[in-house]
Amino acid sequence: MAESGNIRLEIVTPRGVALRTEVRELAAPSVAGKFGVLPGHLPLLAALEVGLVQYTPAGSEERESVAVGAGFVEILRDGALLLTDRFMAQKEVDVLAVRERLHEVDEELGRWEGELRDPHRLELVEEEQWLAAQLELYGDPPVPRLLEHVRTVDYSGVIPGEPEPGEPDVPPPEAP
Repeated sequence: MAESGNIRLEIVTPRGVALRTEVRELAAPSVAGKFGVLPGHLPLLAALEVGLVQYTPAGSEERESVAVGAGFVEILRDGALLLTDRFMAQKEVDVLAVRERLHEVDEELGRWEGELRDPHRLELVEEEQWLAAQLELYGDPPVPRLLEHVRTVDYSGVIPGEPEPGEPDVPPPEAP
């Protein structure tokens, strides 16, 4: 049971409990955005996104961070339980190896010609996010490259708007 005014934070991976500590507050990345938890938080169940969990240990003023993979978080009474596929503390980050692998993944994604939903491409994107989270944890985040990996769709022929220079001005269809 958490000490009064604190939250019992547990992060569990397939290998077991990665972190168990008392915290004053925490913030975690969900698929709907980053969220914060203070003592007395309403019950919550959310899907975790790859990123950093930041927390202030009980009896401390300094914030600490760890990297987590995708998973789920349950906030209930005085506890926060995070179930995740990956966990890393800052002291475990091998910056040179992470940067080298990130470069390889970025190059492979940059050359990608296949379907965007191809399982191998999705694995590469997930790995890229995990590597980026590790570098952010270390304090040296990479430059965001999301737009390089997302193909955009040209809706100019679907959405009526101003004609391009040199195109004939076609009136919009009349409503029935």
